[in-house]
Amino acid sequence: MGLSMTEQVADDAATVVPLRRPPVRQATLVRSDITHTFETFVSTIGTWWPLQPMSVGGEKARDARIEPRVGGSVVEVWDDGSTVEWGRVGAWEPPHRFVMSWILTPAPTEVEFTFTSLGPVLTRVTVEHRGWEALTEEQLCADCAAPGGYRSGAYRRGWELALGKFAAALGSEPPAS
Repeated sequence: MGLSMTEQVADDAATVVPLRRPPVRQATLVRSDITHTFETFVSTIGTWWPLQPMSVGGEKARDARIEPRVGGSVVEVWDDGSTVEWGRVGAWEPPHRFVMSWILTPAPTEVEFTFTSLGPVLTRVTVEHRGWEALTEEQLCADCAAPGGYRSGAYRRGWELALGKFAAALGSEPPAS
């Protein structure tokens, strides 16, 4: 005899299918109010972003910039003034979040930054880099700023480094992992 509808739903709910390519998630806490944290993240990214080693241009990279609007470009600026696009802003909700495409992967992925107030001068900054399903197995293993790409954890370490640099720029040391 078959399962009743209730039993079937319960059986289906108990079956958990793991994500084959889960998003990369990292977070840090900073001692700053949410508005200042968001504005500093966006307006000073070129001063705290670890261009070495996390840039397309290597030694030529001098700056990074975010155009603060939907459709705005996110770029790396080289010493000769030329730019390389990292992505485009797809959602803009200051001071709580923004989402951008990430076109530095072999197929475009997406990065969401969220800013959550935990108190008058405490903000959690979270990054979620998703869309890995668009990449082939070979592309998932391709080097990025660090060897081994997504499969080796290089993106996780890269976002951890970037958020750590941001926290340090605000005078906050990120909590130990």
